[in-house]
Amino acid sequence: MLNISFPKLVMIWLTVALGLLFALPNAFYTRVETRNDAVSLIETGQSNAQIAADAALWPNFLPSNLVNLGLDLRGGAHLLVEVQVEDVHASFLEGFWPSVRDALALERDTVGFVTREDSPATELRVRISEAAGATQAFQIVRGLAQPVASFTGAAATNIDVRIDGTLLTITLSDAEMAAMDERTIMQTLEIIRRRIDEVGTREPTIQRQGSDRILVQVPGVGSASEIIELLGTTAQLTFNPVVGRTADADASPGTGNILLPSIDQPGVYFILERRPVVTGEDLQNAQLDFDENGRPAVAFRFNTSAARRFGDYTLENIGNPFAIVLDQEVISAPTIQSHIPGGSGIITGNFSVEEATNLAVLLRAGALPAELEFLEERTIGPELGADSIAAGQIACIVAGIGILIYMALSYGLFGIFANIALIINVGLIFGLLSVVGATLTLPGIAGIVLTIGMAVDANVIVFERIREELKTAKGPARAIELGYEKALSSIIDANFTTFMTAVILFIIGTGPVSGFAVTLGFGIITSVFTALFVTRSLISIWFARRRPKTIEV
Repeated sequence: MLNISFPKLVMIWLTVALGLLFALPNAFYTRVETRNDAVSLIETGQSNAQIAADAALWPNFLPSNLVNLGLDLRGGAHLLVEVQVEDVHASFLEGFWPSVRDALALERDTVGFVTREDSPATELRVRISEAAGATQAFQIVRGLAQPVASFTGAAATNIDVRIDGTLLTITLSDAEMAAMDERTIMQTLEIIRRRIDEVGTREPTIQRQGSDRILVQVPGVGSASEIIELLGTTAQLTFNPVVGRTADADASPGTGNILLPSIDQPGVYFILERRPVVTGEDLQNAQLDFDENGRPAVAFRFNTSAARRFGDYTLENIGNPFAIVLDQEVISAPTIQSHIPGGSGIITGNFSVEEATNLAVLLRAGALPAELEFLEERTIGPELGADSIAAGQIACIVAGIGILIYMALSYGLFGIFANIALIINVGLIFGLLSVVGATLTLPGIAGIVLTIGMAVDANVIVFERIREELKTAKGPARAIELGYEKALSSIIDANFTTFMTAVILFIIGTGPVSGFAVTLGFGIITSVFTALFVTRSLISIWFARRRPKTIEV
């Protein structure tokens, strides 16, 4: 029967109403973004007062999600960084030395004295004093090796050990370097994402490119230097015992120590124990605070195990200085006045409020495992995005008007019904984009324009089938019903294959290809819905009221 049941009509138009309701905020006010509980203007020409008025007029209980704009539409920062994975290799070997030293020390009667010799960052060289114990030392060090998963599936260990006389040379195995590089890149990706998310930036694009490079695109940022400042700091925080201080930059710190400069006191260098008591990895929280003089500082709190170590150390070293080191520079070296059992404290220095806030963000997000080298940096101004949006709007309007005119001239009243469904279709696309929080890019606009052109295909198929049925002298109601029934399989088949193409593009593609696939896929879903349900319901309502004896399509 042509007539659609009342419950079905209600479901169809309730779906339409919900879709348009989710899309409406995008037309109600241009771009309002909440950041730190404040409404801020992003890239429109509206005044702050107008933005606030728009936000106040829009009811809080209604959906307020907006379609996120990509970098090509909104402007922002584009960065390509390279992760210095070699730093992680050197750091591992540096941390492996105490284990080697302690293991060989247990066999001192056999291997003699153990000393570390200068070596490239990719090697750890250890010399023993007793040549007769060389084989024993080799076996001991090799016994420290740990199994590591190999890409070939063969058994492998994390270190390779060579011996030449009394000199042991320890290097990372190929399997360990490959696994370590993979862990480093994945950890770097996560930390970059956390750092950018901490400052409230919406919809950044953070993707791996190649073996050791990462693409970072952050919409809405005025300058790439803002992101470079956020990401360029490794933020490796350590708390090291102070051995002494000197004004000689070339002074020898001694075995097991390091020489680091002071940030606040130019020309002053601290000699510190190489092994820290606690590190930034042990932090549970860090946030902006102020010291007793009202100057900006960073309050921190350790986790339970680190708090215990920190408390034990302060109890045993009251009266001794204690250095707080950030990225190989001493921020401060206060003297321990009393036992600190709670595992919390503050980091003071010549900070501005912004610097202290950024440091707290970096510490909360975690230290980068390796330094980043910025290979490419670009700032895309919002003017380019505004031009792209304007061009996209013109393309959509021109395509839409052309199709509306064609359908009205070709199919008369039925064409007008299809035009109404087409307008609803575009609204539903934006409703879906808003619900899922998708990012609209310039290729995405191309997908919407293509959808507008494809949206009437199903209606054209149905209307042509209705024309054919009318030629067989069937009544108008039966002709309309058969038109929809016989066109259904063709519509489903054609749109299903296109939808599967969009899914494949979304899964395999990245960046522009993915943005195109999203709008194309959503457009296919809404086009089929509006053609099979919205247009048919409009025809059904019209036919039920007019009861025409004949129709022209």
